[in-house]
Amino acid sequence: MAAQEPSPPPSSPGSTRPGFPCRMLHLLQEKHVCLWCQEVLRRPLQARCGHRYCFFCFHQVVSSGPQKCSACIQEDLFEEPTSILTLGGAFPDNAARREIEGLAASCPNEGCSWTGTIKEYEAGHEADCTFQMVLCPSCKELMRADQQERHSERECPERTLNCKFCKEPFLLKNIKAHDEICPKYPLICEGCAKTKIPRDKHLNTLLHFIMGIKVSLEGLQPQSLDVASHRLQELHRSLRDLEHKMNLLGGGVPPRVPALAAAAAVASFTARRGPAGGPSGRQPHSEKTEGAELGRRCQQLELKTDTFQNIVCVLNREVERSVATMETYNSQHRLDQDKIEILSNKVRQLERTVGLRELTIMEMEGKMREMSAATFDGVFVWKISDFTKKRQDAVVGRAPAMFSQAFYTSKYGYKMCLRIYLNGDGTGRSSHLSLFFVVMRGHSDALVKWPFNQKVTLMLLDQNNREHIIDAFRPDISSSSFQRPVSDMNIASGCPLFCPLAKLESKNTYIRDDTIFIKAVVDLTGL
Repeated sequence: MAAQEPSPPPSSPGSTRPGFPCRMLHLLQEKHVCLWCQEVLRRPLQARCGHRYCFFCFHQVVSSGPQKCSACIQEDLFEEPTSILTLGGAFPDNAARREIEGLAASCPNEGCSWTGTIKEYEAGHEADCTFQMVLCPSCKELMRADQQERHSERECPERTLNCKFCKEPFLLKNIKAHDEICPKYPLICEGCAKTKIPRDKHLNTLLHFIMGIKVSLEGLQPQSLDVASHRLQELHRSLRDLEHKMNLLGGGVPPRVPALAAAAAVASFTARRGPAGGPSGRQPHSEKTEGAELGRRCQQLELKTDTFQNIVCVLNREVERSVATMETYNSQHRLDQDKIEILSNKVRQLERTVGLRELTIMEMEGKMREMSAATFDGVFVWKISDFTKKRQDAVVGRAPAMFSQAFYTSKYGYKMCLRIYLNGDGTGRSSHLSLFFVVMRGHSDALVKWPFNQKVTLMLLDQNNREHIIDAFRPDISSSSFQRPVSDMNIASGCPLFCPLAKLESKNTYIRDDTIFIKAVVDLTGL
C-alpha cells in the first residue's frame, strides 16, 4: 500500500513548477527524467508501478481523476491496480531526489554562463538569473529580467504617467482623452486670441472679455441721431440672443452678465440723450463728425458680437465633448462595478476554499501525529507528563478522563487505546487510579476475528524498574466492549481499582519529574 505523500508547504517551488529545464553537463540517466514533462525531476514522486514524476506533474496528471500510467502501457507492463495513478498513490522518492540534487548542470537561459549542481540552481540561481525571460504584467511582452525595470518605466505602452499640467496619473494610451478633460490644460482663446490659458480659468477670461462691452458702450458720446438709437437697439437684441444661447449652454460662466452690461450701457446712453432723442445738458458741436464716430463704434460692437457668437460655438463644442467623455466614464464605471462584484464573489469563494483546505490540513496533521506515535506490535507505553496539574483537573471535574494515542496489534490488526481516570471512576472514584482498555474502529476490522479475545496486561511502571503495578484480564467475549465497533470506539473495560491513590501520594518511584508511564501489552497468540 503506497504511503500518502506529504504536501510541501505552499511556498515550496516544487509544488508549482514542473521539472528543471537545465542543460546537463553529463549524460542524464532515464530514471532522472520526469515521464510527463520530460525534464529533470523536481521533487520526484514514485508511483506504485515504480515510475517517477515531478510532484507538480503527477498532480497535473491525476487532477481530473485516476489515470493509467502511460509508461507502463508503452513498456507493456500494465497491471491493475498497480499501474493506475491516483491522488495519494505515490510517495516522495528521496533517494532519487538526493541523486538529482548532486548532478552538475548549466543555466538554460540564453547568454547565462552559470554552472553548478541542481541543488544550487534551485536554491539560488533559478529565481535570480538576470537572463531569464519574464512577462510584463501590463502589456504581456516577454523580456529579460534585467530589462524589466527599464521597460516598465520607459517602453511599456500600458505604463502610467503623471500629467505635467494637473499632476494626476493616467495610462499612456489615454493621453488624448486626458488632455480633453484636464482642468489645467493650456488653451488658445478663439475670442480674445490669448494663449496658454488653463482650461479651468478659460471661461473666467471670456467673462472679463465680455465685460469690456460695458466699457465700450459707456465710452460713447450721447448723440441725437435716430440711427444711433436704432443700431443700439439692434445690438441690444443681439446681446439678448447671445444671452439666450449662453443660458442654453450652461457651464461655469454667469450667462446674464453680458446682457446686463449691454442693457446698462443702453440705459446710460438713453439717459444722456434725453426724453426727446436730443442731448441731455448740451448741444452737439458737429453732428456729422460725431455720427461717423458713432457708426465706427457700432461696427466695432458688431465685430465683437460676432466674436461672442464664435465663443458660444466653441463652448458648445466643449460641452459636447464633456458630455461624451462623461458618458464614456459612466459606462466604464458600470463595467468596473460589474468586475468588482465578480472579483468579490471569487474572493469569497476562495476564502471558503481556503477555510476547507485549512480544516483538511489540520485533520491530516492530527492523523500524522497519531500515526507517528502509534505502535504495531501490541505493546504501547503511554507517557503522562504534568501529572499534578492533570490530577487536579480530574479532582475538580474539568477533565476527569484522558485517552491515549491509538496503537495496533499489527499494521492490519486491531486498533486500541487506553483510558485513564486520575481521580478514579465508579467503585474507585476518589480512592484509586482507574485504567481501562478500549477497542476502537479501525481500517482493517473486516480482516480480523471478532469478538476480540486477546489477553490484555496493564502496568504502571516503576521508574526504578523494581516493582511495577500490574493487572491483567482476558476479555469477556459476550460483552459489547469486545464486539466489532459500530462507532469510533467501544465502551471501555478494565480496572477501576487499578492503583490506590494513597500509594501515589506517598513517597514512591512511580512519579518522577511530575511524569508517570503506563504500559499496555496485548497477547498476540493466535493472531
